[in-house]
Amino acid sequence: MDEMTDSQALHRTVLLTEAADEVSRARNGIFIDATFGRGGHSRAVLARIAPDARLIAFDRDPEAIKSAAAITDPRFSIVHAPFSEMKEQLAALGISQVNGILMDIGVSSPQIDEAGRGFSFRMDGPLDMRMDTTCGLTAAQWLAQASESDIARVLRDYGEERFAGKIARAICRVREEPPIERTAQLADLIARTVPKNKNDSAQHPATRSFQAIRIQVNGELDELKRALSAAGSLLACDGVLAVISFHSL
Repeated sequence: MDEMTDSQALHRTVLLTEAADEVSRARNGIFIDATFGRGGHSRAVLARIAPDARLIAFDRDPEAIKSAAAITDPRFSIVHAPFSEMKEQLAALGISQVNGILMDIGVSSPQIDEAGRGFSFRMDGPLDMRMDTTCGLTAAQWLAQASESDIARVLRDYGEERFAGKIARAICRVREEPPIERTAQLADLIARTVPKNKNDSAQHPATRSFQAIRIQVNGELDELKRALSAAGSLLACDGVLAVISFHSL
């Protein structure tokens, strides 16, 4: 029986039954969990597919790869790579066609809940935000070198932030002494910069900016475009693609 860590037990997988039912409709063949996370969807798919079927998962988060070791089902394997590389990674395994693909877009709750990952303003931690901590610029590094216009564009386009220009100016004005390296620093700066919205007091002023910076750091929209294109070319004629998304973007 597979072991489950505390974080996996606490994580509630969204649309678990619906997504797993649709993706595994064929029961036989090869199935893809393109965003493994902590394995909720993978376990559900494994419970539905045939004994001789196969499930291949992808994730770029090293912590997700570690957690996948708890799944001992011989039908399961995982690849440490972003889902944008799905087609190339599967080709290396001799696979050119699959029967079902599942994508759960965005950040996972275990990533948000760990202060050291820097995704959330609810807890102070290093301003990282990388889904793959082995490569790429951290959020702190990107903010330190990006131009004011680039920061404003990202906040506006990826966060739909009305005060993008004002926040970008504030970041560039204070980012050198001391550098912005902690989530609390950035959240406090944004809270001091953005006028309080009486109609949306439940939402922290930094919510949209943190979302935007995370999407920028991880290249999420470009990754999604590539992944959807790959999925279209990989699916069998009667295959199923299920995508779970929470952003209007």
